[in-house]
Amino acid sequence: MSFKRVHEPDQSVTLRGKWTLELRGPDGQLKDRRVGSNVICTNGKEYLASFLNSAAAAASTFTMRYIAIGTDSTAEAAANTALGTELARHTGTVSYVSNQIYQVKATFATGSGTGAIVEYGLFSSSTGGTMLARDTESVINKGANDTLTVVAQITLS
Repeated sequence: MSFKRVHEPDQSVTLRGKWTLELRGPDGQLKDRRVGSNVICTNGKEYLASFLNSAAAAASTFTMRYIAIGTDSTAEAAANTALGTELARHTGTVSYVSNQIYQVKATFATGSGTGAIVEYGLFSSSTGGTMLARDTESVINKGANDTLTVVAQITLS
C-alpha cells in the first residue's frame, strides 16, 4: 500500500516592508504624511540568514536598527546595497509590534537630513553596513526647522 500526499504545508517565510513618514513643522503640526512599501534587498536576506545562524550559536547581536534618508528617486530594487544619495542616518528605536512585525523608528530632528527626501533605507550599521530594505516615495521637502519621523516595519509571514 502506498500513500499519496494530498496537501503540502507551506513552509516558506516571506518578508514585507512598510514605511510610515511624518513631517512636522517647528510648531509640531503635521505637514505631510506618507505610507509606502519597499523591496527586501537580497543582501538583507543573507544578513538575516547569517544572523539566525549566529543567534543559534549565541554568538551575535542583531544590529538592524539604523534608518537612513536620501534624495535619489531611482526605483528600489532587490540588488540595492545602499541609498543612491544618503543625507543622514540615525539609530532607531526597535520594537516588536505583533503578528511577526519588527519595527524601527527614527526621528530626524531640526537641522538633520534637510532637503528633498525621497528614499529611505534600513541598515545594520551607523555607516556602511548591510541594507535590509529600501523604499522610494514622492518627495517630502524637509526644511531646516522641520522634524521627520520614519517608521520601518518588516513583517515575517
